[in-house]
Amino acid sequence: MTLPPLSAPPLDPTPIFEYFRGHYGSELLTAAVAHFRVFEHLAKGARSFDTLRGDLGLAERPAIVLLTALRAMGLLAADASGRLELTALSREFLVGPPFDISGYIGLNAESPSVLNMVERLRSNRPAGSKPDEGGVAFIYREGVASAMEKEAEARRLTLALAGRARNVAPVLAERLPLTEAKMLLDVGGGTGLFSIGFLRKNSQLHAIVWDRPEVLKVAAEMAATHGVADRLECRPGDMFADAVPAADVVLLSNVLHDWDVPQCQELIGRCTAVLPSGGRLLIHDVFLNDALDGPLPVALYSAALFCQTEGRAYSAGEYGAWLTAAGLTPHPIIPTLIHCGVLPAEK
Repeated sequence: MTLPPLSAPPLDPTPIFEYFRGHYGSELLTAAVAHFRVFEHLAKGARSFDTLRGDLGLAERPAIVLLTALRAMGLLAADASGRLELTALSREFLVGPPFDISGYIGLNAESPSVLNMVERLRSNRPAGSKPDEGGVAFIYREGVASAMEKEAEARRLTLALAGRARNVAPVLAERLPLTEAKMLLDVGGGTGLFSIGFLRKNSQLHAIVWDRPEVLKVAAEMAATHGVADRLECRPGDMFADAVPAADVVLLSNVLHDWDVPQCQELIGRCTAVLPSGGRLLIHDVFLNDALDGPLPVALYSAALFCQTEGRAYSAGEYGAWLTAAGLTPHPIIPTLIHCGVLPAEK
């Protein structure tokens, strides 16, 4: 049985996602106050990002995640020289009498979720990255144990992620026409719902969903259910090691945020190489402000990504620099849904 075309939800589910991710704000704030003493360090004076992260004993990725969230909360700001400093709010309530509330926040310091966040920040490694922890749930690359290689777990996680994709995919397909495209490559496409959205909107289009074999079992079922199996190929592969399939449009939807900067640059370069002149690379993701000071919902989602993957949220400026270095011309972001947008770039 086929289903009707994917359609945008009548209501916006974004607030539910914000409530769901809100606990990362509590964990980051408690870690900053009770474990890393961020505000005590800055009470001595403004610090550059690198100096402050050295004081905190943090690598660059966790420092960006933590400090971006604190800036988005209005507790840190950048001075005219770009150095980080206290705001009036943090100076009044987090660095000493008479109105200090640090002790109250510290009541949560030993909770398991806060201690896990502190461990993630200090180790700069996602949960499950040690051999005795069963492997990382959401990512795969050679040498990293991944739940995406186990049939039952891959199916469970892929279908769970489909909840967001089912809402966002039709909005993306509606707002970004692919009327002239012939072949779409959906890198790490999971359920294939983003490809399916484009296929249902563009009758001339064919697509390749490129992902791990266990994940593609779900994508094949989705393609058949939605009546596009004749135009959607499920191709197994390793996006870091195998030859990238040729296409005139390449989609990276919620993929790059799983990886650290070197891997993001590598994937963009590999995908760009297969595009013809005039081909497009589409980055569909969330975007931090270029100043790395918010928005708060994206900063908290960045913390979730940090804890579960090797990546974080990135800014349009960061993506734009990588795209330009790869020989692409970035275009303005088109908003979709649930804090996401698509950044198209042309070769």
